[in-house]
Amino acid sequence: MTTATAELLTVPEVMERLKLGRSTVYDLIRSRRLVSITVGRSRRIPVDAVRDFISYEIEEVA
Repeated sequence: MTTATAELLTVPEVMERLKLGRSTVYDLIRSRRLVSITVGRSRRIPVDAVRDFISYEIEEVA
């Protein structure tokens, strides 16, 4: 796996990391709470976007 590939996650990979369902992940993308890009017809989420989402959610609770 190259560095560029490792930095972009698929929706199922994000589902697994965040322990969320498919619909919830797509809702987060639609609401722009989770940044994503489209590559061809595929949706990819940068690893940094997942980290930022988690950090933001933790700050909201604190």
